[in-house]
Amino acid sequence: MAVSIAGASRRAAMSRSNSTTEKADPWRVPVVVAQIPDTGLHRDIEPNPLERQAMAEVAGLREISSVNASFDVTPQRGGRFHVGGHVRARVGQTCVVTLDPIENDIDEPIDLIFAPPEQIPDLADLVEAAETDVEIPDPPEPIVNGVIDLGRLATDALLLGIDPYPRRRDAIFEPPVEVVDPEAHPFAALKALKVDAKPSRAKKPKER
Repeated sequence: MAVSIAGASRRAAMSRSNSTTEKADPWRVPVVVAQIPDTGLHRDIEPNPLERQAMAEVAGLREISSVNASFDVTPQRGGRFHVGGHVRARVGQTCVVTLDPIENDIDEPIDLIFAPPEQIPDLADLVEAAETDVEIPDPPEPIVNGVIDLGRLATDALLLGIDPYPRRRDAIFEPPVEVVDPEAHPFAALKALKVDAKPSRAKKPKER
């Protein structure tokens, strides 16, 4: 599945990890923007086993067998930076139909703009005021303490790419067959009432 990690989709992914953001992020790869050269920066990153395990716990996955991310960070005017790249992973899940363990692949593109925090309100107002028939871009993400955290960005992308209803390709959901009791028919009760209401016939004495 390939969906850009921006806008409502990205906020949905963020909301899935909000319960854990109070703790330390499971995967951190901070990049100091002041150290990014004018020509830009390319980074290929991969978490260690402990970081993968922590990410799996955050994501509610059985396991994460592999994750790798590739980023290009390019300076722009006004102290802003464009971050583009991909996050690819293989995750272990449980089939919602058969409850068998399965593995799914994730491939999420990333296309974001980061800006100094003081620019965010004005840029957000410009985005909201834009009147166009094309898709309106999302406001930039803030550069926090002069750092862009590529590890957290990759984690957000992985969360976005998780299939919420994983199932085996050959899994078929068959609803349980309901056995109909003929005595449970509404007219069956009516029939019983009619039988009970019939007067009993007295037997004639036998003639001698």
